[in-house]
Amino acid sequence: MKSLLHPSLDTITVEQVLYALSEPTRLAIFKQLYACQQERNCSFFSDLGQKNNLSHHFKILRESGIIHVRIEGRQRFISLRQAELDKKFSGLLIAIYKNS
Repeated sequence: MKSLLHPSLDTITVEQVLYALSEPTRLAIFKQLYACQQERNCSFFSDLGQKNNLSHHFKILRESGIIHVRIEGRQRFISLRQAELDKKFSGLLIAIYKNS
């Protein structure tokens, strides 16, 4: 099974988070995850675009530390790293969610 890079909390920067969320599709993915507060199968986001484009956006979000991707068989499950990010950047995620 392929192992995915998930940056440690101490290497995540606010610049990376803001850059990743500056793109409309990635912001929409973030907002859906923030609103539901649950892990979601990647097919949950199919209304946001084609699979290959979404894969790119998931990669950017994962590598910037915003989401965690869990692989189970042929499926990928995506969750927001909210507790970790709130610990490091208190109030940032709620501000982005409410003001976007």
